Amino acid sequence: MSTALPALPTLPSVVAFGGGHGLSASLSALRRVTDKLAAVVTVADDGGSSGRLRAELDCLPPGDLRMALAALCGDDESGRTWAEVLQYRFASDGDLNGHAIGNLLIAGVWARLGDPVAGLDLVARLLGAKGRVLPMAAVPLEIEADVIGLDAAHPDETGLVRGQAAVATTTGQVSAVRLTPSDPPACPESVAVVEAADWVVLGPGSWFTSVIPHLLVPELADAILATKARRLLTLNIGYDGETHGFSAARHLELLAEHAPCLRLDVVLADSAFAADDPHLSAYASSLGAELVVADLAVRDGTPRHDPLRLASAYAEIMGIPG
Repeated sequence: MSTALPALPTLPSVVAFGGGHGLSASLSALRRVTDKLAAVVTVADDGGSSGRLRAELDCLPPGDLRMALAALCGDDESGRTWAEVLQYRFASDGDLNGHAIGNLLIAGVWARLGDPVAGLDLVARLLGAKGRVLPMAAVPLEIEADVIGLDAAHPDETGLVRGQAAVATTTGQVSAVRLTPSDPPACPESVAVVEAADWVVLGPGSWFTSVIPHLLVPELADAILATKARRLLTLNIGYDGETHGFSAARHLELLAEHAPCLRLDVVLADSAFAADDPHLSAYASSLGAELVVADLAVRDGTPRHDPLRLASAYAEIMGIPG
């Protein structure tokens, strides 16, 4: 008599939102716990290599998309090599100086295919990426922010700052952000993966330029609000440059101010950051969320998530067997 093998557990379909280093950390963790993974990435970068390619080729800025693809490369030798190649930047006295190889590859594939999503899918297959990378909008966007204290002589006055790079490095205190255009077309494939997901994960990342912008694209925001998926917010390890001095609870408050109808199921916070804020649990509850606190930081003292600790927290929250 043959004995049937136990059925393998069904892994959840997860969509992670963000951009830059924060999204990279989340993807590095999530690819360890599920094989059904998609990243939806901000497309407002206007600085550095991405900004130059965006201006010259009238394309989506590829930098944050490149970082997401690199994070989804495998842990084997081939995966690590491809990740390093994607991230490598030219250093020269000419026009290539500062350009990342991955940015040029993505922009070149886009020019050849004429379709950003098809291009990203092709690059993902080339890399053997452990998931899909999609832009949050079908057109490049501009971020503008209301910033308090731009003028040292008038510290209580609010001024306007335009452009992701300028917002991310402003010396004032950002109070609100908007997108231009204000009602950009969402990438249809990004909306579709949200609608089909079991979990959506917001954060970590720069709060005003990587996390909140997803809630400002109307079709994408509607999908996040209406999806049957459970919604998980991952807070940063500590203060990023855009929210210096803001408490953990203030991060939740800012989300609610930009997306008043947003409800969450889980807020995941590092134990050190959560310990500094006695109001965090109450704010999480006000958004409908359970607060989960765990040791998530790397051990070198820098404000970064440890991918293995973050993966363990995600697996426990999502009920994925170890």
